[in-house]
Amino acid sequence: MDFKTFNFHPKVAAGIIAAGYSTPTPIQAQAIPEVMQGRDVMGLAQTGTGKTAAFALPILNRLIKGRRGTLRALVVAPTRELAEQIHTSFRTLGRKSGLRSTAVYGGVSINPQIDRLRRGVDILVACPGRLLDHIARKTVDLSRLEVLVLDEADQMFDMGFLPDIRRIVAKLPSERQTLLFSATMPAEIKKLTREVLRKPVTVQVDRVAPAVTVSHALYPVAHHLKTAILLELLHLTDTESVLVFTRTKHRARNLGRKLESAGYRAASLQGNLSQNRRKAALEGFRDGSFQVLVATDIAARGIDVSQVSHVINYDIPDTPEAYIHRIGRTGRAARSGDAFTLATPEDKSMVRSIERVLGAALERRRLADFDYDRPARQRKGQLNRPPRPGSRARRPAWMGRGGKPNIASIRRRSSSRPQRPRKGTLQTALA
Repeated sequence: MDFKTFNFHPKVAAGIIAAGYSTPTPIQAQAIPEVMQGRDVMGLAQTGTGKTAAFALPILNRLIKGRRGTLRALVVAPTRELAEQIHTSFRTLGRKSGLRSTAVYGGVSINPQIDRLRRGVDILVACPGRLLDHIARKTVDLSRLEVLVLDEADQMFDMGFLPDIRRIVAKLPSERQTLLFSATMPAEIKKLTREVLRKPVTVQVDRVAPAVTVSHALYPVAHHLKTAILLELLHLTDTESVLVFTRTKHRARNLGRKLESAGYRAASLQGNLSQNRRKAALEGFRDGSFQVLVATDIAARGIDVSQVSHVINYDIPDTPEAYIHRIGRTGRAARSGDAFTLATPEDKSMVRSIERVLGAALERRRLADFDYDRPARQRKGQLNRPPRPGSRARRPAWMGRGGKPNIASIRRRSSSRPQRPRKGTLQTALA
């Protein structure tokens, strides 16, 4: 099968050729005919399977025959990066069509977005929060919408966007085509499909299945040794580009700085960055300016970085599905890839859950010359910090010589106003 089978409009077909597409992926082969017939579709497929083209090409084919400059298709996505990527796909595939698309999301000024919307667009890709801002300002007209796409619906649920999605849907024409794509189908998403889709066709491809081109390995390690073993892995492994996942924004930022200090071309991608810095980090990783990108799960889905040689889970993900999405960043386009996970004793339960999804045990590995018995460094002020050799322990002010209470000192302290605890005291350590 090739794309000629779908009988796209010549200008859409020209865009497909210009984009270098030749053979449809399984999700495209199954979804495109249903979408082109105008049916509602519920697509179940993991990231990296070609979902964007599965809805973008039929939308372009539909809109090319109608009035221009009127908003007729809306795609809602959970993150800025995914929204920008979908917008770029529409521009690439629709370059010969004359149709105009734009993306709106938070973290940047709303005024340029308003200007673009006023000039007229055919396709809008939006994050929920910023779209509701535009609706409240009456800067977007949804009255003539024909197609709604909800992409990565389960991630929008995880991020707490379902109430926003319901508010958006309530503003749309009831007569429309709705397409919903999700990697998993939790109960809330099933409920949402019943609310917004009418007699949908279900298209399911590789639901939560690991890429066969990825090799998996587990590195058991104490929590305080994670950074040390990560540096050792990067030193010993023949890597091209490495995507490191952490659980928190703070950890992603700090780990990125430590890798930079160790001599690696590294950057971090996390929610506290401005949109321009997030874009620069991602583009630098794509073009090879950065060898290592440290990211939170904001980069786990829908981010098209095809040349990743290794994914390293610095922190184990919260669900087996999140593990699949993370490692889906490597082993793409028939290339091989490696997925390493640093696991602490507290991660045993999640490791077992991941192994059940994979259908096999993760290979346990140890580094030959790594010191796994290295003690954790004590921070200043910790209770169990031993005194320096040759030093005498400081006597509390309330204690007299010989260890007896100094009654006068106690009375003076109790009659004065409360004092701020000194750094390193018991109060500070327990605070």
